Amino acid sequence: MIDILPFMFLFSFIVLQRILELLVAKSNEKWLKQQGAVEFGKGHYYFMVLMHTMFFVSLLVEKVFLNRGLSPVWPLFLFGFVLVQFLRIWVITSLGRYWNTKIIVLPGAKAVKKGPYRFIRHPNYFVVSIELLVIPCMFSAYYTACLFTLLNGIILTIRIQEEEKVLKSLTEYEGDFQDCNRFIPKFVK
Repeated sequence: MIDILPFMFLFSFIVLQRILELLVAKSNEKWLKQQGAVEFGKGHYYFMVLMHTMFFVSLLVEKVFLNRGLSPVWPLFLFGFVLVQFLRIWVITSLGRYWNTKIIVLPGAKAVKKGPYRFIRHPNYFVVSIELLVIPCMFSAYYTACLFTLLNGIILTIRIQEEEKVLKSLTEYEGDFQDCNRFIPKFVK
């Protein structure tokens, strides 16, 4: 039962982090739309939000009600989590006012290709994918890790295709990112 404290601390931290990110996204959305940006992907956005919400419910249920303990290799998972938090901050600061949880595109805007975007087209999705795996594994919540890694993969398949289609049609995205991998970082050209 002693490992419930680290779980509740990390769980609360992540929930607070997500709330703050939604506030930043809402502010950026307002600014982008004032600049003439258009929103796309509304059809799948609801399911993405639902999946992320259910991730927290599933994690809480599996950890607390199924009495899952800390993984024997929890320090490795914690290290991975901390690393992706730095990457998350790098992603958000690199995109600045263009960062959002929705697909909101400003027609004619220059595609951002700095920070982690030099190495990978979708570093934010990379971060989230790693988190959906390492957070539950840290607390031996393997059902949650497997289920939400799978669901995230399905949603990202839809989302990335839609996002790239819009970016290609409204910006110079295709030419700017032809040498970047979609999801796996490419460090050597």
